[in-house]
Amino acid sequence: MDLSSEAASGLQAIELIAFDWDGTLMDSEGRIVASMQAAFTDLGLAPPSSAAVREVIGLGLEEAIRRLPGFNGEETLAELIARYRHQYLVADATPTPLFDGAKALIEALHAQGRLLAVATGKSRRGLDQALDQTGLRPWFHATRCAEETFSKPHPGMLYELMDELGVTPAVTLMIGDTDYDLQMAHTAGVRAIAVGYGTQTRERLRAQQPLACAPSIAVLSEWLLRSPTSLPS
Repeated sequence: MDLSSEAASGLQAIELIAFDWDGTLMDSEGRIVASMQAAFTDLGLAPPSSAAVREVIGLGLEEAIRRLPGFNGEETLAELIARYRHQYLVADATPTPLFDGAKALIEALHAQGRLLAVATGKSRRGLDQALDQTGLRPWFHATRCAEETFSKPHPGMLYELMDELGVTPAVTLMIGDTDYDLQMAHTAGVRAIAVGYGTQTRERLRAQQPLACAPSIAVLSEWLLRSPTSLPS
């Protein structure tokens, strides 16, 4: 799915671009899967399959754990959350990499004068760590995490970001790698672009009818940064 000339022209009027984090800017799928499986193992529970964990990436942590096979009730929820955070944030101090080209894209959009935000299922502690380790904190004007508001696909994150930055849905764009991101955008009345290099298949993403599905950061950058005079006829 390419970006039509009409859609690309419309992107020139976008003031706020809200990015999902995991699977969109950061290549964190493997670490999330390993950390979740380790959290279950730490409590003597059968770890969920890699496919099951990938299915819930993008949701808030509480909702994600509740949906996983092997979750055995609310009495273990707090312990699973604590063990997951330990595994992800503490047990391995190696920084998780951004996708190639992600940092350059964010810096270039900031230089264009776009408002930039993050809408993520990560915890505040996890996002703050990632922003500091990647050096991207200065370029984002606002951020929201699932523990601070409603989990995706509820539109609460986008509503709060737009309210904080003083923009309307008509000039806001959401970019993400899951149908949770796209459903959130649709409900909020916001246009969306999917990225097909994250956790979900392009077919699943296209079912949500985004403006387009970018196969790479390079293509996404071309769509977001090109001027109207360079658009295809």
